Amino acid sequence: MVRYMLMDIEGTLISVAFVREILFPFAKCRLAPFLHERRYDPDVLQWTTVCQDALELETGTRPAYEELPVMLTGWIDQDRKLAGLKALQGMIWDEGYRQWEFVLELYSYVLPALTEWRASGIRLGIYSSGSEQAQRLLFGHTNVGDVTSLFEHFFDTSVGEKKTTSSYRLISAQIGLPPHHILFLSDAEGELDAAAMTGFRTAHIVRPGTDASTRHPVHHDLAHLLIKG
Repeated sequence: MVRYMLMDIEGTLISVAFVREILFPFAKCRLAPFLHERRYDPDVLQWTTVCQDALELETGTRPAYEELPVMLTGWIDQDRKLAGLKALQGMIWDEGYRQWEFVLELYSYVLPALTEWRASGIRLGIYSSGSEQAQRLLFGHTNVGDVTSLFEHFFDTSVGEKKTTSSYRLISAQIGLPPHHILFLSDAEGELDAAAMTGFRTAHIVRPGTDASTRHPVHHDLAHLLIKG
């Protein structure tokens, strides 16, 4: 019996293009002025320090604050899954959402499926490499309104990387359910592998351009996804 649906975002609930073609370019465009305008903001400084620490560990040289825009822009281009970068992106996107620069378009099948699962007593949660703040912003500004109340948890990489089995053990503990009661949905086979090794049930959500898994059950949308068995 599946009692909890844990979901990836990109390629599972929304188009990958929304993040790559809208959110990332917006963050890149706003990064330099944002860091300049909020140079003395303690919340910003907390995360720029984390980024400077990471860069120093990686390169052996600690970058000056003024060098961060160029370096972090490079990280965005590489889609680096680093906490400091994700937090700063979330702050920049917050500005964009509040100014209605963009609205998240959920796949058409998402809201009916989420609503049906909740009505059936299934608990729902998100696990994404984007920060919890960024996740809440996404689901607070969709084409069908604010849907954050549908989700019980917004897990990010503070629990660990998505291709690491220990991350799923920690998520299971925080949810308070054994792994076999949790079904993880993702378009990334490596993430599903890690979840399955922990005992999670899995489903590979395959959209156009995604190769179907040979190791996990395949679904093209959520409409006919079986949640019991």
